[in-house]
Amino acid sequence: MAKAIKKALPNEHFVYFGDTAHLPYGDKSPESIRHYAARITQYLLEKKCKAIVIACNTASAHAFKIVQDIAGPDVPVINVIDPVADFVSARFNKKRIGVIGTKGTIASRVYVNRIEKRNPTLKVISNATPLLASMIEEGFYNNQISQTIINSYLSKPNFKNIDALILACTHYPLIRKEVDLYYKKQIPIIDNGEVAAASLKLELEKRNLIYKGTAVKKDLFVVSDYTEAFNVSTKIFFGAKVQLKTVRIWE
Repeated sequence: MAKAIKKALPNEHFVYFGDTAHLPYGDKSPESIRHYAARITQYLLEKKCKAIVIACNTASAHAFKIVQDIAGPDVPVINVIDPVADFVSARFNKKRIGVIGTKGTIASRVYVNRIEKRNPTLKVISNATPLLASMIEEGFYNNQISQTIINSYLSKPNFKNIDALILACTHYPLIRKEVDLYYKKQIPIIDNGEVAAASLKLELEKRNLIYKGTAVKKDLFVVSDYTEAFNVSTKIFFGAKVQLKTVRIWE
């Protein structure tokens, strides 16, 4: 997600907050997720952020409204679900759309409800793929082990004859090659990070908030608890070496 936003808006100052003290969100209660999201939002507003992206599907499903309420009308909030729901409902008709994500995202049925509400001709089928995020964070992707796990999830009977697949976790773009390999590149694979980044850019343009200067500040990468594993995975996700700063906003 961070990489997609930076690609879409290369001149913007980027403040990334990774809540490593409470990851993964996929198995947390909605109440806990809303509590974490509220405090993180306050921190980002203290940093004078002009827009907030909820770069997590589970948090987008459970905490979007509270983040909006705290941010107020002058700070746009983009989640990673609604842009994808708009994108899919506008581009497909009378099709079967698959969704893979964490247990929390899939259990919320947020993709099913929002896509089918926008376009009742679509049938959305979702499967929880709980091993994938941890597998990616540990660096197990683009190899035989990861391909076997991915194939096992994608071969579930209810995914037979889907016409497109949504990667409903911001980790999953790293396994897009393997997903494409399973489907032999015969169906569209939708990266919600790319779609959300495009939605953010459009919203900033509408509000005349795009940075037009030439001096680009150094991006800030903050975590709530430093771990070496997350440090390594951040480099993988962002595609470049980053320096993490630990900020204990819970104390």
